[in-house]
Amino acid sequence: MIAAIKPAGANTRGLLAYLYGPGRHDEHLDPHVAAGFAMLGMPDPGRKPDDTLTQLARHLDEPVRLRNSEFGRKVTDHVWHCPVRAAPEDRHLSDAEWADIAQRIVEAAGIAPPGDDLACRWIAVRHAGDHIHILATTVREDGRRPKLHDSGIRVGDACRQIESDYGLRQLNKGDRTAGRRPTQAEMHKAERLGWEQTSRDWLQDRIRAAIPHVGSAEELLAYLEADGIAVKPRRGPSGDLLGYSAARPGDLNKDGEQIFHSGGKIAPDLTLPKLKARLETTEPEEHPTARRERPATPWHQAIDALDTLHADMVDDIHAQAHITALGELIEATAGKAPAQFHAELRASARAFARAQRSQVRAESQAAHTLRKAARDIAYTATGPDHSALAALLAALVWATIVAAQWHEAKNHAQQSEAARQTLSHLQNAADHALTPVVYNLAVRQPTYQARRTLAHYVRAAVPDHADRILADPGWPALATVLADAEAGGHKPHQLLKEAAARRELATARQPARVLITRIQHASRNPAPNLRAEAARRTTTMRVAATALKADENQPAPSSFTTGPKHRPRL
Repeated sequence: MIAAIKPAGANTRGLLAYLYGPGRHDEHLDPHVAAGFAMLGMPDPGRKPDDTLTQLARHLDEPVRLRNSEFGRKVTDHVWHCPVRAAPEDRHLSDAEWADIAQRIVEAAGIAPPGDDLACRWIAVRHAGDHIHILATTVREDGRRPKLHDSGIRVGDACRQIESDYGLRQLNKGDRTAGRRPTQAEMHKAERLGWEQTSRDWLQDRIRAAIPHVGSAEELLAYLEADGIAVKPRRGPSGDLLGYSAARPGDLNKDGEQIFHSGGKIAPDLTLPKLKARLETTEPEEHPTARRERPATPWHQAIDALDTLHADMVDDIHAQAHITALGELIEATAGKAPAQFHAELRASARAFARAQRSQVRAESQAAHTLRKAARDIAYTATGPDHSALAALLAALVWATIVAAQWHEAKNHAQQSEAARQTLSHLQNAADHALTPVVYNLAVRQPTYQARRTLAHYVRAAVPDHADRILADPGWPALATVLADAEAGGHKPHQLLKEAAARRELATARQPARVLITRIQHASRNPAPNLRAEAARRTTTMRVAATALKADENQPAPSSFTTGPKHRPRL
């Protein structure tokens, strides 16, 4: 159940006209007063033909008029409006049930505290089966104004209890870090103009996608302008940037003027101070050998940065910084991935935007390495091959699991749910990216005898998960990866232990696939000082076509066929 408190101005009758009217799409049916501060003598134009909206408005505004006459000046913004909506899957609630719900909400908000005979006047209008509108005038019968500070939090808590009491869908408790929901007017405008998103949602996506490309707030505004977005900076007398607002092309008001939205109204974490904290951090000094040790591509560099994520989350402020930077890396990956991955990765980036922000302050400097990896990907001219993309997506899946676990440990219900939604999209993309990689590896799997030897390595290195790995349809492909690694001078047993240590396998749906990406990343170069030995030695793990032919008559306990004409089951 969602209750959204909205400022409604000072026109009580105007709001009543909407509530009792047909609606913007003739969706208002049988409007009537379902509950109120005192039902006896309450005008109700929906059920009493002789009553008018003006009479009802005057009835509600009586304390306001008395205060205005006593003080000699009008009260402004005295109309309080709170739509309350049940979830689509919830059962139909009766008028009596909605009346009880309305009473509990106005009590929680402070509009009508329990047992207070001098509280504000209010009504609940019902014009649809799944929601009501509570309208109140915020002048009490004694002329004082109600205390409504933090009323949204109290109303949210009341809704969670109502859901439990009435057996309705249980929503997660909020923490005041959620973005503003689109208004009905914004949604209808987007529909009228043929837009898939409202202006604020559209701007949020563009700003988040731009962040990995820039290193300062000034660069961000310039990038947005180059992308065709109207930007209005707010500067002090010295020229320093104090704030900004942005506008979607074609989003005009009734006078034909561009509609601008401030960063904070686009999303809570897109205010100028918060963007500066993320973008304008000091780059740490680089070790003299770091450049030589750096991976050959930004994709592998990002994987290395993700490998240390769990260890880098040493405390809350560091954890929050790394989770925020993880969102930037997901954005950068979505921007550079091949077209067939865009839908899932864009959806994952949108979902993770909610997981990026919490009440915990972030120490942005701590996540410099992860943020730099995102920028390097954004700056690269080419996209990844399937193998690199599959490895990066697998690493992002694990990083998202780590983020979800941290949020769950901190009781961040909204954020952990957002991380779980992100995880679903990333897993779909990772499966899609890894499918051709696994197939190409499986069709050149080692000989039966070689696979038996490699299976012994698996049982010795990861005994707790060996049975799941060897039963995984991806085992023949993993065997090929291990054989290739051994041919490059690496020790399969050591690679398996290291891969299992970097990514625990208990949460892996297909552990062999997880190990494929981990070991391919770790063994992409020949082992140091072993190149000559690797060239001289004749490995038992030959993966050439001659080895496949020699193995034709051997039993192969695998779901993969060795013939390249047959597609394996994944």
